[in-house]
Amino acid sequence: MYPHILLATDGSENSVRAAKEAIKLAMCSANSKVEVVMVTDFDKSKQDILHAQSAESLLIERKRKISNVEQLLKDEQVNYKVTFLKGSPGPEIVRYAKEQKVDLVVVGSRGLNTLQEMVLGSVSHKVMKRVHCPALIVK
Repeated sequence: MYPHILLATDGSENSVRAAKEAIKLAMCSANSKVEVVMVTDFDKSKQDILHAQSAESLLIERKRKISNVEQLLKDEQVNYKVTFLKGSPGPEIVRYAKEQKVDLVVVGSRGLNTLQEMVLGSVSHKVMKRVHCPALIVK
């Protein structure tokens, strides 16, 4: 069905719900792989680096944030891989999905109201508008 599923996550409850849906889709086909992608925003990463003990501790913290998503994938024995990216989350997910030729992008919705989304823009909205493959936004 979808051999290469990109799951964009930040470890939040919304991304855990998205992970559950990605798992359901991956389990429909024996050869599906879920690629868990976490994008560190440039502005936030500068602050993280300043407060981190070392590069290793920074990586450990990022892995801790997505450990709940990884555990779901392990529990269901889904073939997966984790990738950490740096940049602006929306455009970076779109760029990576195109480069890797993924078959489906799954992302959680933050639940912004219309005004917030118009002013701030949401990652899921940016991905949905620009990605060149099917995308699933999970509420």
